[in-house]
Amino acid sequence: MTTLERQIEQDLIDKLSELKYTARPDIRDRAALEANFRVKFEALNRVKLTENECARLLDSITTPDVFKAALVLRSINAFERDDGTPLNYTLVNIKDWCKNDFEVVNQLRINNHSSHHRYDVVLLINGVPVVQIEMKSLSVSPRRAMQQIVDYKNDPGNGYGNTLLCFIQIFIVSNRTDTWYFANNNIRHFSFNADERFLPVYQFADPDNKKIIHLDAFAEKFLTKCTLGEMVSRYMVLVASEQKLVMMRPYQIYAVRAIVDCIHQNCGNGYIWHTTGSGKTLTSFKASTLLKDNPDIDKCLFVVDRKDLDRQTREEFNRFQAGCVEENTNTEALVRRLLSDDYADKVIVTTIQKLGLALDGTNRRNYVERLKPLREQRMVFIFDECHRSQFGENHKAIKEFFPNAQLFGFTGTPIFEANASYQQIEGQEASYRTTDDLFQRCLHQYTITHAIDDRNVLRFHIDYYKPDGNNPSMPSEALAKEKVIETILAKHDAATSGRKFNAVLATANINDAIAYFDAFQRMQADRRTADPEFKPLHIACVFSPPAEGNKDVAQIQEDLPQEKIDNEQDPEGKKAALIRIIAEYNAHYGTNHRLADFDLYYQDVQKRIKDQQYPNADLPHEQKIDLTLVVDMLLTGFDSQYLNTLYVDKNLKHHGLIQAFSRTNRVLNDSKPYGNILDFRQQQKPVEEAIALFSGEKIDNPREIWLVDPAPKVIDKLGAATQQLEDFLRSQGLEAKPEEVANLRGDAARSQFVNLFKEVQRLTTQLDQYTDLSEEQKKQIDTIAPPDTLQSFRAQYLETARQLRKKQDKGDTAPEVQQLDFEFVLFASAVIDYDYIMALIARLTLPGKRTMSREELIGLIQSEAKLLDERDDIAEYIRSLPVDQPLDEKAIREGFERFKAEKKMQAITELAARHGLEAQALQDFVEAVLRRHIFDGELLSDLFAPLGLDWKARTKAELKLMDELAPLLHKLAQGREIAGLAAYEEERA
Repeated sequence: MTTLERQIEQDLIDKLSELKYTARPDIRDRAALEANFRVKFEALNRVKLTENECARLLDSITTPDVFKAALVLRSINAFERDDGTPLNYTLVNIKDWCKNDFEVVNQLRINNHSSHHRYDVVLLINGVPVVQIEMKSLSVSPRRAMQQIVDYKNDPGNGYGNTLLCFIQIFIVSNRTDTWYFANNNIRHFSFNADERFLPVYQFADPDNKKIIHLDAFAEKFLTKCTLGEMVSRYMVLVASEQKLVMMRPYQIYAVRAIVDCIHQNCGNGYIWHTTGSGKTLTSFKASTLLKDNPDIDKCLFVVDRKDLDRQTREEFNRFQAGCVEENTNTEALVRRLLSDDYADKVIVTTIQKLGLALDGTNRRNYVERLKPLREQRMVFIFDECHRSQFGENHKAIKEFFPNAQLFGFTGTPIFEANASYQQIEGQEASYRTTDDLFQRCLHQYTITHAIDDRNVLRFHIDYYKPDGNNPSMPSEALAKEKVIETILAKHDAATSGRKFNAVLATANINDAIAYFDAFQRMQADRRTADPEFKPLHIACVFSPPAEGNKDVAQIQEDLPQEKIDNEQDPEGKKAALIRIIAEYNAHYGTNHRLADFDLYYQDVQKRIKDQQYPNADLPHEQKIDLTLVVDMLLTGFDSQYLNTLYVDKNLKHHGLIQAFSRTNRVLNDSKPYGNILDFRQQQKPVEEAIALFSGEKIDNPREIWLVDPAPKVIDKLGAATQQLEDFLRSQGLEAKPEEVANLRGDAARSQFVNLFKEVQRLTTQLDQYTDLSEEQKKQIDTIAPPDTLQSFRAQYLETARQLRKKQDKGDTAPEVQQLDFEFVLFASAVIDYDYIMALIARLTLPGKRTMSREELIGLIQSEAKLLDERDDIAEYIRSLPVDQPLDEKAIREGFERFKAEKKMQAITELAARHGLEAQALQDFVEAVLRRHIFDGELLSDLFAPLGLDWKARTKAELKLMDELAPLLHKLAQGREIAGLAAYEEERA
């Protein structure tokens, strides 16, 4: 640790002392930590433990299971004393966290086996370590800092699993000027790889969403005793179904506080403006559960307005806390729960339609009469997406029947006067009903502007398609469908990164959706006839069928205005078309959906869109959807990280436009740099109006936040990045060529190359998905970064990264290597996978089908991140194939499997010989490890039993073997984790 880091550490301790923490410089090891815990425990629980009881207590509460430890920390627990009497205890004061003792410890060392770790700063609540703060240098990225803590937790000497450190709830990383925090978790929720889809690392902010990242300011706002106690006790959510700890984001916390305070002060209604994708289900869940414990509230109803959202929201709530929300299958069940005094019925999830029926005085079941005893009770209604159906009579009925009720709404797109459509007639005056009219005031804002700035959602790239010719279409005017389809087929692979992602085509009405479906079928069939190499897009189409008295369909259509209108005209024709579309779907995907069970078909379409994430080995691309044709469906309330493109052939405006666009901007990783919009109606003016209306910020040009840079600007950045890379190579006395990277001297230079080329690849990835590049711009990009040169640089990058990652894993290298974040996901193609490579190798042996030489194919493999661990074997196999001996793909696959098996056997045989072991015994040991994905140390010792070594010599021999065996096991496991192997690697290091 540098002097600067020591000074940052001491300054933080001084700041915490000002905040009334007790500094404990005397607690520097495990014994002192446990002695202090005992003192605090005995005082809190008013008990005196014997030495034996204290040891048993520590043994019973320490666990490697982070989720279990989190439950123990927040619960009343039971313990049997030496004399057989029970002791009910808590580790901290869970009723009033402010009344606990708060202490700060630094440079705590935990010894375990043969290694030890020091922890920079640890915060204790009642003697329990709850927060760990690590000081990092300025250049460490948050992602890399978190990776370092992941590595730290994997170290067998860390103490997280078998000491009081198992109770750590929050990690904080700071270099003083920049501070990040994140929840502790079990390893499956706390690890990183190339497919990492979301990084749960947070920066704190004030209620106006202004960042608080300097360590001093962060300490004053986040680490004050009562605030930290609240963060741990109220604003961390334990997701039971996933055994996972989730931190609430600052804006979610402020929204919950605003609702709770409004109810506590009984000061009317309000709404929360939190943008689509910001996690309002978690916010509403936390608000509801806090209200459940409020004795002043009789009932809390979370009100949604669609059958599928009712199910979806209920499942989300039960995900956070199993069984906390029951299903309301009908209005009778809702009325029974409303009348129930059972604590379990205090929070209810229902639809506004069921609530409307319950409050309808003309209903033959006369629910209103039964509900009259509740009229004067204090009811809280929380509306999901409050800009939808609540603008009707149901909203009015709720307010009239429950005069003491408080109403709260969540919306990502509020209704202002500019985008209001529902009118309220009062006498001779008509006025539009805005969100403010209905809910009085906005309690908290977190707009799309904030979310983009926080990288919680992505920016948009909008391509306003302009057709060629002398008579261009006017804005908002429809193009010929054939032209739209031709354009989609030409641009789809670029827009979706080689079909790694999928897309939605928004059509103007049901007839258009049907016409598009038929035209796609016809045009793709014609294209395939003309070009056998053409791979058609897998097309799905969803629109609601005519209701015909079906209440479920009628309920769905309440938020599908265009589809509801369309189905009133020629319902039989539309029904016949949908039956045909579902039959085509069944034929392609091997399903058995029927129109009578339309909801099951709709759910299946949604699942396939989300299941794009699975590699083709697990879910073949034939079973995925490339493009879904819609009218209103899927344009609101549907989230998928793998949907990145929206094709628009319908007129959109205001909140409808923002909702539709927002289907594309869920965060995945750097391979998805933005949400892609290809607008065939040239709706630039409506887009500008929507951005101005929903930016929520008084800024001069919100477009700069919402929209990605235009292509010319990104091309300029690419030019600057490649020039910087070339200048660097020349500064090292090398030519600016890919093959010269191998001649870089020293890890500092190699690390610099990794960072510089990563930026080139990032910009290339961004430009690859632009759909509006002109031919001149494409040529310009190819001139700046020629594809062959780029591919060769990628191969050099992956080889350099592989070497540096090995050093990183050992942990005994320079800071610049430890700080590297390789971001392999940028180098993973959706197209190039194992199947693709096997097909190319087969082509290589067929003279008439050959598309590249052996060395070109090997170069392609070496530039692909997904093949990083197998690329040497594949290259060697390709070189071993006989010249001009035709082989089909099956023979190629079988040959490669034989090649790998023989190579593995040879490696194990040679390894056994070098270490004096029986080859078959070592082979059996390796097979057992790979079969169970568990490394058994006892079986390893059994291998050496025939050698008759004493304990010391055997241990030395084991470690020497592991130096060679561990890398081989990792390679053979093909990326899957082997439990227990890390401990041996640490001892080896």
